[in-house]
Amino acid sequence: MTTRLACVVFDAIRPRNVARFWAELLDWQITVDRPHAVEVAASDPDAADVSLMFVPTAGPKSGKNRIHLDVVGRSLDHQRVQVDRALALGARPIDIGQGAVPWTVLADPEGNEFCVLEPREEYVDTGAVAAIVVDTPHPTRLARFWETAAGWPLTHDESRMSGIRSATGQGPWLEFLRTQVAARECDRVHLDVVTYSTGDPADEVARLTAAGAVPCQGAAVRPPAQAMLTDPETNRFRLLRAPCD
Repeated sequence: MTTRLACVVFDAIRPRNVARFWAELLDWQITVDRPHAVEVAASDPDAADVSLMFVPTAGPKSGKNRIHLDVVGRSLDHQRVQVDRALALGARPIDIGQGAVPWTVLADPEGNEFCVLEPREEYVDTGAVAAIVVDTPHPTRLARFWETAAGWPLTHDESRMSGIRSATGQGPWLEFLRTQVAARECDRVHLDVVTYSTGDPADEVARLTAAGAVPCQGAAVRPPAQAMLTDPETNRFRLLRAPCD
């Protein structure tokens, strides 16, 4: 394992506004506040080291995101409280064809879809974010790739959904949900991975390419990113350099 999942990245017209929404909803903290990036992370030092990053973009959102967050509900009362809290912070209810379901589907202030879940046993120890969910027609195939890229083992694999999670048993699941992904779905939310090594990033790019990634030729890459790639289903992600000690 030479890379790990680092963060979920949101392209945002107003990064600070969206970051504040998520920080307040999740009871997390803004840990980085710069013009090119605002980061939100759990304050618990024992939580999984996966943050939310908000970066500026000029274009408005169009279409449904391929990646969304599931927010945990500890009980039915807590679920209702979280829904009310989200609405008070600027979220709105949306209909993405979910029908009558026990979870609530909302959109954040810039239209990014997320779910507030009813209580589920598998999420009792995840923290505020139960799961990072990726729509895909091929859950197992994509989970196998991200098992390599994120360094998390595949622990749940069914026809409808596959899931990986940190071997420590901390933090959210990364789940791959069988969905017929529309060609015009939005990639306004994407994942970043970070290296453990300060060696040649070309070695990591080669390893990820062997697992099924495709380098984005000609893509603008700014520090701390070392490369921009797409996974086997064209979801973009960045390879970040190892943090300095």
